[in-house]
Amino acid sequence: MECNENIYFTCRKRAALHNDRLNSRESAAELLGISSSTLANYELGITKAVPVDMVVMMADLYGSPELKSMYCKNDCLIGRLLPIATKVDSLQGITIRLLNCLDSDEILAIKKKLIDIASDGVISPDEGKELAAILERLDNLSKSISELRMLAEKCKERGKLWN
Repeated sequence: MECNENIYFTCRKRAALHNDRLNSRESAAELLGISSSTLANYELGITKAVPVDMVVMMADLYGSPELKSMYCKNDCLIGRLLPIATKVDSLQGITIRLLNCLDSDEILAIKKKLIDIASDGVISPDEGKELAAILERLDNLSKSISELRMLAEKCKERGKLWN
């Protein structure tokens, strides 16, 4: 993998726009408490499984919460199964997706279907298909919520949001 395609490299370089110490791999490695060769291995994709504690440290130092989400979605066996956003869109894009998922008519329809499914305490094959469709809609909502959380965290880190 080329260095400029690697998420760890990309996030460090993006963070360097706000913190000059992150421009060089050596300085960034020093801030992370690792050797520059170890950081190079992460950024070049030589190390396939970056330790989770290092992912958290890089995410915090770089102001890039998407590193944690990427780790959970790609490297954690449990996280692979969860509806987690791995990128951050614009506030406008996130808002539109959230509002679309929170359409009151659709929420009411989901509520009614869930009541119907739960009423007898048994999920029939037909109800199973309806439940799967409901879960897909809710997964989309969950992804939008996690994306909004990442955006808020990024803004907070850069002092663009509440104190």
